[in-house]
Amino acid sequence: MNIHEVIENIDLLLQEVTLFSVIVRLGLSVLIGGILGTERGLRNRPAGFMTYVLVCMGSTLIMLTNQYIATINPDTDPTRFGAQVVSGIGFLGAGTIIVTRKDEIRGLTTASVLWVAAGLGLAVGVGFYTGAIVGCLFSVFALISLKKIDIYIKRHAKSMEIYLEYSAEFSMRTLSEFTEKQGYELFNMQRGNVKSLKKELGTLIFSLDLFKRTNHQEVLERLHSIEGVEYVREIA
Repeated sequence: MNIHEVIENIDLLLQEVTLFSVIVRLGLSVLIGGILGTERGLRNRPAGFMTYVLVCMGSTLIMLTNQYIATINPDTDPTRFGAQVVSGIGFLGAGTIIVTRKDEIRGLTTASVLWVAAGLGLAVGVGFYTGAIVGCLFSVFALISLKKIDIYIKRHAKSMEIYLEYSAEFSMRTLSEFTEKQGYELFNMQRGNVKSLKKELGTLIFSLDLFKRTNHQEVLERLHSIEGVEYVREIA
């Protein structure tokens, strides 16, 4: 028996629902889920290592069960359980999306990666190893490398969402004159207040239309130079 025949026999063995293939598939799903979860965990995101491992492994187990049922009962739809995973994983992803008191939306990437982890788990569960491994590599590449592109685009967009804290010295008129002088359009303003350790500050959440590509950090520095502005940041 040559090497090609050995590989073909192993491939056939892995495609069937056997103890060996079950161990290999679940082990691979733990590895893939762990890789994605580690990246999220290092960024201190709501869903970390254990969440991704369990989602990926659970999806694999569901697909294995689906394949097993289809084996003993050929009239069963082998894609039925997988379809439920794709639609049902949304509840877990939605739970990771939060809106902070500064109107920042957090968790969209985490929710997306959870959905991808479920898809990779299904791929492993059905025995599509090549797709699962390549999909995992591309997912990690997107999370690590393409994130820089995403940040660059956001920092040079023609509009900004701003959160600003101000003291009694601050004047709305000064802000209005500043934006007019810079050629920005100010809209969607929301006012509030926040208590710090020393004093109570007013808060503003507003949008700026820059009309042309501008470095957002420079805009924030200009806003911070306004009298009475204690803190300013861009809402992600």
